[in-house]
Amino acid sequence: MLALRKALEATHPLIDLPDIFNAATYFVDRNVQEGRGAKVAIECGEERVTYRALLERTNRVGNALLKLGVRAEERVLLLLLDTPDFLYAFFGAIKIGAIAVPVNTQAKAPDYEYILNDCRARVALVSEALLTNLRAIPLKKLPFLREVVVVGKPDAVVGAGSAENQHSFELLMESASPELAAAHTSKDEPAFWLYSSGSTGASKGCVHLQHDMVVCSELYAKGILRMNENDRCFSVARLFFAYGLGNSGYFPLACGATTILDPVRPTPATIYTDIERYRPTLFFSVPTNYAALLAYHREDGKEFDLSSVRHAISAGEALPAPLFQKFKERFGVEILDSLGSTETLHVVIANGPGEAKAGSSGKLIPGYEARLVDERGNDVRANEIGDLLIKGDSTCVGYWNKHEKTKETFVGHWFCTGDKYSQDENGYFWYAGRSNDLFKVNGLWLSPAEVESALISHPAVREAAVVAREDEDGLTKAAAYVVLHAEISASEELTLELQALVGEKIGGYKRPRWVEYLAEIPKTATGKLQRFKLREMEKGINKR
Repeated sequence: MLALRKALEATHPLIDLPDIFNAATYFVDRNVQEGRGAKVAIECGEERVTYRALLERTNRVGNALLKLGVRAEERVLLLLLDTPDFLYAFFGAIKIGAIAVPVNTQAKAPDYEYILNDCRARVALVSEALLTNLRAIPLKKLPFLREVVVVGKPDAVVGAGSAENQHSFELLMESASPELAAAHTSKDEPAFWLYSSGSTGASKGCVHLQHDMVVCSELYAKGILRMNENDRCFSVARLFFAYGLGNSGYFPLACGATTILDPVRPTPATIYTDIERYRPTLFFSVPTNYAALLAYHREDGKEFDLSSVRHAISAGEALPAPLFQKFKERFGVEILDSLGSTETLHVVIANGPGEAKAGSSGKLIPGYEARLVDERGNDVRANEIGDLLIKGDSTCVGYWNKHEKTKETFVGHWFCTGDKYSQDENGYFWYAGRSNDLFKVNGLWLSPAEVESALISHPAVREAAVVAREDEDGLTKAAAYVVLHAEISASEELTLELQALVGEKIGGYKRPRWVEYLAEIPKTATGKLQRFKLREMEKGINKR
């Protein structure tokens, strides 16, 4: 083990940070100190923000927050679209020792009410276009919120509150100093919280530390993707999402690269337009969006130009092998699938350039550790399915106000991911499903992910999701929910084709007994399948 550790440190040295460390100075100030002040850090529409301007505006936000009375360790809620203002606010809060709390821009009023009261933020920075849901919350239901800063028109105000506690972001920035000394925070001090996307219906605040973003940048952005200051990063995943925060937030800043931001909600048309306009070298997305991109074509028949993209990356959920193959055939670009979570901040298992395997999440990223265990906690053998545990220094310290859930999920140094995986002899990890997704058919375990991949290989199928359903004898069988391409209609003949395809590709007992056709499959704002909603639909079907 000692020899292995020395070998690991030789290629990926342990990240050594000083005890007094502030993440904002590392990701923002450092670029100016190292001579990149005139280099473009952010492109957003017609706007170009240099690293020097990023530093000055980050400092202005920090000073504005201090003027509003924000103190060290107090939470600052960020309900912001993907514009440069997000990064100014995120790092401005961290620089003064406060805790930035980015939240889902597609959530609803009850979600914001819950998070505002759970994190007890006194100050919220809100994009003008997102004020509607905040206005819907009565002031008496937000006992901790004192100040609302509107990013947009200076005269935009929030309905929930008085004029005295509503401020214009633009005016606050104009009156604040561009000089700011960073708070003397510890590398092990909380810097930001990220609320889990709630694929199981729950939303939990993951407490991340000042050093966590550095770990992810060194181990993945630099260690696997070889990101450098010549790269241009474009992410479909938004900045509020852990995956997106790395892709177009701290990753490019860690490398002195350029990030491309677009506040418009992404569609295949806008994404292709942005790729052709901004020419990114690294493109980050999620499986659902890759499927949507493949389904989209120009009316004139001309192909989209993705020649600038040296790597396409996927995370959020497992990428089915057929999507990998179709994207490579169409664009000549391999999608590097990976596994991460809000708890680990970014990916911990990934396919590397030149060694990607279709259908696999890849290999463990050097610097992290992994175990696959059975229900008794014993390590499973190669190619056997087990529960995935991860150990790494970017893992959050726990869930805010969720003591019992924290104890269940974080066991010593290990994070229990809730994912089922197998690992082959070559070190590649293969996704089998969430721990509560797998079920037995004819006494044998069935992986929904495996059936879904087989279904997606049919040219008529855009997306698929599989859950368990009881037949008339009370026996469990697979039920498939399928989204077809726009030009395809559901039919009994197609159903028989799909059932036969699954049986031929992966085995008769895995063949779905039922195939239901949907216009769309329920997902979180970050693209994760909400299988629990399909299970709720199943309860209604079983009662009939």
